[in-house]
Amino acid sequence: MPQASTTARYAHGFALSARARRGFVLHAPAPIAETLYATDVHELRAAAIGVLERERKTLDARDLPWLIAIVRKSKSWAYVDWIAPKVIGDVIARDPRARKRLEVWAMDRNFWVRRAALLAEHDALRAGGGDFALWSRLAASMLEEREFFIRKAIGWVLREVSKKRPELTYDFLRRHRLRVSRLSLLEGAKYLPAHKRKALGLPAEAAWVAREASRKAAGRR
Repeated sequence: MPQASTTARYAHGFALSARARRGFVLHAPAPIAETLYATDVHELRAAAIGVLERERKTLDARDLPWLIAIVRKSKSWAYVDWIAPKVIGDVIARDPRARKRLEVWAMDRNFWVRRAALLAEHDALRAGGGDFALWSRLAASMLEEREFFIRKAIGWVLREVSKKRPELTYDFLRRHRLRVSRLSLLEGAKYLPAHKRKALGLPAEAAWVAREASRKAAGRR
């Protein structure tokens, strides 16, 4: 393991000791995050995102270029799926004008950047907010992709949206039924009502329902 610098060691402790730092605000998280990302140490990179998430209110749209640079370096869902919704998404939620960057990222050659474009508004969309019309356009432009992490991201967001707004998920899948991958379809339709699943050519009951019923039955024995 590469030896961590003093800054990296400080950042690691900073991310892991929130209770001891109650009320403390770090006004320049970028140098710490960039120092940690200069290493290949998982714990230090995770600590960097922890710092960024905790200090996310100090970030704004001007920070998005270096935040997406961190996504490029990440090359792992473990980092991208954290920084995209929790850090980048928070910046966009506070400054909706920054959404225009999502359209640029959605066309990037790096599929991790494209995944970040899909997941940035995950939390907002799940809560019933966000710009689903924009997200739909971004996702539709990626439906032909064979990359697992893109197909999974599309299905994941659709699944979460369906919990509060099933009609949005159903309408997207219905309109793109001939183009959407099996993975995205099954994931996205996971919680849709039986009649909507059947209309999409799926079994009325999702496989997870039967598995859950079997698990509960086994537990009662």
